[in-house]
This record gives sequence, structure tokens and C-alpha cells, in this order.
Amino acid sequence: MIASIHGEIGGINEDSLVIVVGGIGIRVYVTHQMRAQARVGDRLFLHTHLVVREDALNLYGFELERERDFFNLLLGVNGIGPRLAMNILSTLTVDAIRRAVLGEQAEILSRVPGVGRKTAQKILLSLQGKVGEAGPLEFFPALEVDAQVLEALTALGYSVVEAQTALQSIPRDTPLDVESRLRLALQYFGG
Repeated sequence: MIASIHGEIGGINEDSLVIVVGGIGIRVYVTHQMRAQARVGDRLFLHTHLVVREDALNLYGFELERERDFFNLLLGVNGIGPRLAMNILSTLTVDAIRRAVLGEQAEILSRVPGVGRKTAQKILLSLQGKVGEAGPLEFFPALEVDAQVLEALTALGYSVVEAQTALQSIPRDTPLDVESRLRLALQYFGG
């Protein structure tokens, strides 16, 4: 129904942004990362998904079309509502979700707050065959190493969201050993 929205950020809330379009402020729920980067007055274009409930119309916005597509896929999983789907996309990148599904690694998904072991298994089963083919093979060895780095960062007290953001900051040509990748992830927090 509403495929996208383009306007100025009029307000920043705990879990959403107010996008002003033609003088009307529209609340759009966004990922934690997008909200953290948002500044009042900035212009923004979002791909959106409208969730119609008996008592509410909620609009969810995404910077990339493929994020919105994964949001829709997650909504198709039994027991996953829009808030949990948004929480998953706030914690893990689309590529991390795709690799977890292709590698059948429920433990990656179960690290998301609100996603237990059973829900992670449901996500794997539901998304099998829907997330595309495996990318280049060099990404799959990184999955296990990055899982160890993520675990180390959360053991050090960082949240899963912070740890995932630090992982995303690691250059692609970094060696696939835990020590190198952990050092670079920790540099992200220091710099």
C-alpha cells in the first residue's frame, strides 16, 4: 500500500522516526542503527512496509529494499511479529541472516534478544530456499570466526547490536583468524 516515503526527519523517538511529508508527520519504525544515525532536519528516503492491525496502522522503514524484503520474509515465520522482525534486523545484517540460514546456524539467530532456540530453528526452516543462493565461498569460513568474535565481544560486556556493528566495520580483506578480527572490532569501540 505505501511502498516508500521521502521526507524530512521531524522527530526521533525511542523506536521510530517522525518523517514530515507535505506538512504531515508520519511515524516510521526503523532499525536501531538508522535511528542512531538520524538527525532532525535531514532528508530521508525509506522503503516501507505497512502493517495493518485491528487497532493500528504501523509503518516500518528500511534504507535498502532487500532489508524490507527480509522483513517480509521474517513476518512469514510463525510467531514472528513486526517488532521482533525489526529487532532481528537491528541486530543482524541481511547478509548475516542469509549466511546463518544457508549455513543452518541457529546459534547466530538465537543471539538476538527475544529469539530463543526454538524460534531460531523456525526461522531457519521457514527461510530455507527463500534467501537466495550461497555467495562466494570465502564468506562461509568468516561466519564461524565472526560468531566467535561476536561471542567474545558480548562476553566483554558489549550488546549484540554493538558487537554486530563492530563486526561490520572489519575490512573484508582481514585474515580469518579470531585474534585479528577481534582486535579490529575492539578498535572500532576505541576510535
